[in-house]
Amino acid sequence: MSTEKEFRETEKKLQDIIGSSVPARVLADQFMRLKKGFQPTVLKRACKPSDGILTLSDELKAQLLGSYEIAASEGRFTKFVPSSGAATRMFKFLLEFLKTGHKNFDSATDCDESHLEMGRTFIRSLSSFAFYDDLKDALKRDNMSLDELLNQGDHRTILEYLLTEKGLNFSYFSKGMIPFHDAEDGSRTPYAEHIAEAIEYVKDKDGKIRIHFTISPTRKEATEKHIAEILSKLPKFNFDITYSEQCRKTDTIAVDLNNEIFRTDDNKVLFRPAGHGALLVNLNELNADLVYLKNIDNVVPDNFRADTIEYKKFIGGLLVQLQSQTFDCINRLSNPGLTELEVAVTALFAVSKLYMTLPDNFGSMPLYGKADYLISRLDKPIRVCGMVKNQGEPGGGPFWIVGTDGSVSPQIVEKSQVDMNDPDQVEILKSSTHFNPVDIVCGLRNYRGEQFDLMKYTDPETGFISYKSKQGRDLKALELPGLWNGSMADWITVFVEVPLSTFSPVKTVNDLLKDEHQNS
Repeated sequence: MSTEKEFRETEKKLQDIIGSSVPARVLADQFMRLKKGFQPTVLKRACKPSDGILTLSDELKAQLLGSYEIAASEGRFTKFVPSSGAATRMFKFLLEFLKTGHKNFDSATDCDESHLEMGRTFIRSLSSFAFYDDLKDALKRDNMSLDELLNQGDHRTILEYLLTEKGLNFSYFSKGMIPFHDAEDGSRTPYAEHIAEAIEYVKDKDGKIRIHFTISPTRKEATEKHIAEILSKLPKFNFDITYSEQCRKTDTIAVDLNNEIFRTDDNKVLFRPAGHGALLVNLNELNADLVYLKNIDNVVPDNFRADTIEYKKFIGGLLVQLQSQTFDCINRLSNPGLTELEVAVTALFAVSKLYMTLPDNFGSMPLYGKADYLISRLDKPIRVCGMVKNQGEPGGGPFWIVGTDGSVSPQIVEKSQVDMNDPDQVEILKSSTHFNPVDIVCGLRNYRGEQFDLMKYTDPETGFISYKSKQGRDLKALELPGLWNGSMADWITVFVEVPLSTFSPVKTVNDLLKDEHQNS
């Protein structure tokens, strides 16, 4: 069967089965992707300092700070925080233990030993968590003592009151609402820390602080109430906080391991959120100028925040400078009196400052052919991405990649995008020295001050398939191109080395025991 014929039959079959408001052609394309997979990203080499990653000198830092301060005072910056995810994964090893029926971690000999050890560490360290007093109070309301339960080794009851609706119900809430740190005014959640952080580098000359959170529709009311309580403790600041939900039209269909439509136990076709790449729609609708992008769980207490604030200003200032220079280049190239020297200067800027590569035949192009080519490469959204030295964290990294047209460009690449059966590609992957901490600042307007349509600058070939389970059955799930991977593949991209101290994610609850989360 030809690919087109197969596609048409799949399209009709899906429309008949689902009767969905989502266009059948979109569903058919998703189905075919799940069946056939994606072409892997081709790595040329890892980006490193002096080869794709900029290291900031003290002289340059001073210049960038000046550029940042002007743009910040003008109110050009907004902070965008993806925060719709539940805290479930953060407590995964504890939730798995609850399913076993065991009373404590010492008696659960039939469970994964690494998870049991994590559980023992959690129980031993309970008093070190910012939610310790809340947990004690929840138990006290039902006439129970946390100390007595610990003495009795009743870990199950403790976890039930931490994670379920019996008590704090943390497994239901978004990660942004879990108390992370102790502070003088009480415990602080990631929402509180992001707001405190934004005060330091997003505030304009009128004192306005613009922040956008993506939130879950099922937790919308609780999230907005929680953030309102945070803001009530900061009356002297002028916040402009907005929210959006992940668009359900970006959900993708799921299939079983035989590539048949996955149906739930009640015979409904399963649709799943398509990963953080779906949030490109939210970013596209933000109507902002310069946007800081940072994950909800990468926060630290006040006394660990100095490096983060400093480097946020540096990368913001670098974006301002590069954007201004890019706009000047486009205007110069559009001038009827254009000269070969002006084209040469622009080409040098594109290669040396924006890490672009030019085609082999660029030198033989006519003058205005060169100008048109450069404008097509320069008139795009710009992002500056902080990169930290790799300490073994899972996730994406900076690489020079080979595009389908043979061009080479710097990109953030996830392991899932790489052909792990190709030893040469695996070797390049292993050679990477830096890691993407999602410390990004984006320029979303063009040289005329108009909003880019960000949906035009994605690479649909960079999605990937993940393996999940639902109701005890395995399934294949389709992930859209990641927000900072394929969704920004056709942006102008510049990587900058930032200190490791700016990266303190909390992937499991035990990460809160690290020094940077304890010394508040």
